[in-house]
Amino acid sequence: MSAKRPNHTFQTHAFQTDDRRLEPIHAKVLAGTRLDADEALALYRTGDILAVGWMANLVRERMHGDKTYFNVNRHINPTNVCVAACRLCAFGRKKDTPGAYTMALEEAFETAASGYTEAVTEFHIVGGLHPDLPFQYFLDLCSGLKQRFPQVHLKAFTMVEVAYLSRRAKLTIRETLEQLKAAGVDSLPGGGAEIFADRVRHIICDHKIDGSEWLETAKLAHQIGLKSNATMLYGHVENDEDRVDHLMKLRALQDETGGFQTFIPLAFHPDNTPLQHLPKTTGMLDIKQIAVSRLVLDNFPHIKSYWQMMTAKIAQISLRFGADDMDGTVIEEKIYHDAGATTPQGMRREELERLIRAAGREPIERDTLYRPVTRTETSVTVAV
Repeated sequence: MSAKRPNHTFQTHAFQTDDRRLEPIHAKVLAGTRLDADEALALYRTGDILAVGWMANLVRERMHGDKTYFNVNRHINPTNVCVAACRLCAFGRKKDTPGAYTMALEEAFETAASGYTEAVTEFHIVGGLHPDLPFQYFLDLCSGLKQRFPQVHLKAFTMVEVAYLSRRAKLTIRETLEQLKAAGVDSLPGGGAEIFADRVRHIICDHKIDGSEWLETAKLAHQIGLKSNATMLYGHVENDEDRVDHLMKLRALQDETGGFQTFIPLAFHPDNTPLQHLPKTTGMLDIKQIAVSRLVLDNFPHIKSYWQMMTAKIAQISLRFGADDMDGTVIEEKIYHDAGATTPQGMRREELERLIRAAGREPIERDTLYRPVTRTETSVTVAV
């Protein structure tokens, strides 16, 4: 009879490193003490990825044990027409150019219905900054989806979209958020944050709101009771200091509002963008970014390994380097696949569960607010 596997085999060995910069960080991690910016920078600059991963896994298991979360969701991208011309983007199109599309409301409802089963607990809705669509279109989109699928959580519109819609509607950002909430928006995704540093934004996304406005929009959303996620796009023209600055600003806002649920590091995919001369991220960088995020963002409940961008294999490894969430089944994800992501556009629930178990973790299906979902052959129950 084989010996029973310990719950956390990764943590059965003592911490070891030849990098002296990591020793005081390790002491802080053991004590549950917050890391500062210099220590975050040291984590990025060390070559000892296993030591960083060991510490991140310690924090991950302290918070979540073996649990790894996922959900059954569907992405809806109502339009790819966009007034911005971000150098990082392969999704957006100018109107009247080949490949540009905008869904009529009925088409959007049909798209939602075509991939809908009772298993779907979330619609994830993001799109371009359309120059002509009125604010009412987006309100009608949300209210129409809520009317047709009342039990599905609407995670809709990035901070960038909200700020743009507020200008188009001549409303304050708070008023815009309040109207979206009244129409059925339940929470906000974390996209559009990219890198907050002005130097970087001027290169990769100078048509978007700046980092301070992204943070202010998130703050206002949290103040009216909307939870959100947060992201960071890495692996392009940013440096380690820019990444640390980004994490510190997110952590400071989370201290103030507590409104962020999940942090999602997004690996930059350069294909089909004006920055396609840049190399793709390596698996080492992807894993290190997950680990550093878990160690620095001590007030974020969850760190997500977005398998669509990292690949399923790297996402599995990341579950031992700080990640506790693998996102969802994600039917028809367009934005990152337009930029050259070669992962499948969707994954069956059973396959996600298999990948999580193969990594030695326990799959926990959740809804958008991280409440466990229990399924039987005839019913779906969300713990409240």
